[in-house]
Amino acid sequence: MNLLLEHLKPYFTLAFSVDCVVFGFDGKDLKVLLIQRGEDPFSGFWALPGDLVHPEAGLRESVSMVLKQLTGLNDLYLEQVETFGEVERHPLGRVLTASYYTLVKISDYKLDPASFAAEAEWFKVSDVNQLAFDHNNILISCLSGLKKSLRVKPIGFELLPPQFTLTELQTLYEAILNVKMDIRNFRKKILQMKFLRDTGKQQMNVSHRPAKLFEFDEKMYEKLKDKGFNFEV
Repeated sequence: MNLLLEHLKPYFTLAFSVDCVVFGFDGKDLKVLLIQRGEDPFSGFWALPGDLVHPEAGLRESVSMVLKQLTGLNDLYLEQVETFGEVERHPLGRVLTASYYTLVKISDYKLDPASFAAEAEWFKVSDVNQLAFDHNNILISCLSGLKKSLRVKPIGFELLPPQFTLTELQTLYEAILNVKMDIRNFRKKILQMKFLRDTGKQQMNVSHRPAKLFEFDEKMYEKLKDKGFNFEV
C-alpha cells in the first residue's frame, strides 16, 4: 500500500450492523420483539434482532435478511431512525449500527427464531429490562420515532379489525403514547381527521351497551399518510 495512504487504514476497520425494533400491538398493549442471544458477546441476554451487515449486502437488504434469519418475520417495511456509533458500544471492536422500526399486529405473525437467536418473544415495552449492547438506547430512540409518527400520520389500518369501536382505536393510541386520554377530546379530535367512516352497525353479543362500529376510509387514510396532520389531545 502507498505509504501516503497508511494513515487512512484505521478508518477502514469499522464494522456495520443493523438493529430492528419491531413493535407489536395485541389489542391491548404495545410490545417489542426481542431475541435471547445464544452466543457471545452477551450470551443469554435479551436483545433487539440485529447483526452485522454482510460485505456484499446493502442496509435495506440486510434488515430483511437479519429479521428473517433471527425471528422468521418477513416482508416488513421498516423505517430507519438513527445511527449509533459510540466507540465502545461493541466489546469486539468499533461497530456502527443503523436502527429501524416497524409496528405490526402480533396475531398476524408467527415467530421462528434461528441462528444465534435461542428464543424470540414479545415483551411489553414497559417491562423491558437491561438489554445487550446499547439496545435500550436504540429502543428508546425508535419508540420516540413511533410516537412522533403517530402525531402526524394515521395509525391503525393494519392493527385493528376491519370494523372497530372508537374505544379500541383509543386503546391503540394510548398504548403507543403511554398516556390516558380524555374520551371526549379523543373522539372529537379523531373524527375531525375524516379518515373514519361510521358503518351504521353496532357491537353484538356484548354485556354492555353496544358501541358504534367504524372502519377506515382507505382513500382519506392514504392521503393523510402522505399529507400528514397535527394530532394532539
